[in-house]
Amino acid sequence: MNKTKCTIMRGGTSKAAVFHYEDMPKDKNKWENFLLDIMGSPDSRQIDGLGGANSLTSKVAIIKKSDKKDYDVEYTFAQVSLTDKKVDFKGNCGNISSVVGPFAVDEGLIKVAGEKSEVKILNTNTNKLIVSEVELEDGHAKVEGDTYISGVPNPGSPIYLGFYEPEGSVTGKLLPTGKEEDSIETSIGKINISIVDAANPLVFISAEDIGLKGTELPDEFTEDKLKLIEEIRSIAAEMCGFASREEATKKSPAVPKATVVSAKAEYIDLSGNKRSEEEMDLVVRMMSMQKPHKALAITGAVCITAAASIEGTLVNKIVKSDSDKVRIAHPGGIMETVAKNNDGKIECVKVVRTARRIMEGYVYTREEY
Repeated sequence: MNKTKCTIMRGGTSKAAVFHYEDMPKDKNKWENFLLDIMGSPDSRQIDGLGGANSLTSKVAIIKKSDKKDYDVEYTFAQVSLTDKKVDFKGNCGNISSVVGPFAVDEGLIKVAGEKSEVKILNTNTNKLIVSEVELEDGHAKVEGDTYISGVPNPGSPIYLGFYEPEGSVTGKLLPTGKEEDSIETSIGKINISIVDAANPLVFISAEDIGLKGTELPDEFTEDKLKLIEEIRSIAAEMCGFASREEATKKSPAVPKATVVSAKAEYIDLSGNKRSEEEMDLVVRMMSMQKPHKALAITGAVCITAAASIEGTLVNKIVKSDSDKVRIAHPGGIMETVAKNNDGKIECVKVVRTARRIMEGYVYTREEY
């Protein structure tokens, strides 16, 4: 048995194993096998590792102090597959981004003073800047607070995340195909999709086009619908140049993320709360590693916000608002984003999250890396 220092943290509606960069295997070619070993993958139950048998709890953050003048820390995100021998490093996770600031503060990676610290983060997956505003208490990241976020049962101290210049995070283009809307041939015939890359690439699918209302909760998606959504996502992955449609599920399972969109409508969320049309601008149902997300990925919210401002996308046709705010209805509730625009270009999208440290110690692996 071999042991490695590890911290478990919740960030937003996700949970991750967090490592210092220097504690990772020196040979990066061993990172994938190391993280699979850590999480207990491939195994749908992840019974022999830290993973929680859900894509939202099979995540990793690798963090180090940055030697680049414009950043405080550098952060690499990894999505560990449950059922395949695959770790995806292509995109970022916005929820897990919220753990980086508190971790950097508490681990002494940055100097802090006063009641709040601004942590400048380089996400190495997308090569983009994220600014995390962390409240402080006695020189440490504050945990307790009265901020609730949908999908998390307990309140916490607010962490404001600003995603700067999110356009073209993975593909290098805001519109990877050069079009606001594309027509594709599927097993149910031709449908229109929109592929937008901001913070993470998403493929938007109209709920109506695939026989859904759009307000379905995760358990209401049939296997046939999930297969159809993955078929569409795989076609989009090929259009983005990530992998052929036949190999996309294995070679690029995390990006682009499939997102079903529909007009605002009343529904009951996962907590049993009735959500009214007046609370929202649109309804979304996002997929995470081929399964319905129980809430909403933060990078997804950033991309949705960007797509809302691009005339001709499926999202823009639904939202039709001049406001910088977008209220996104998801299975766990409502998320609000605020966009800062500069000469028609999105400079930053800001969201609020909470995070906390759950455990610190050592994780044991079966192999030596």
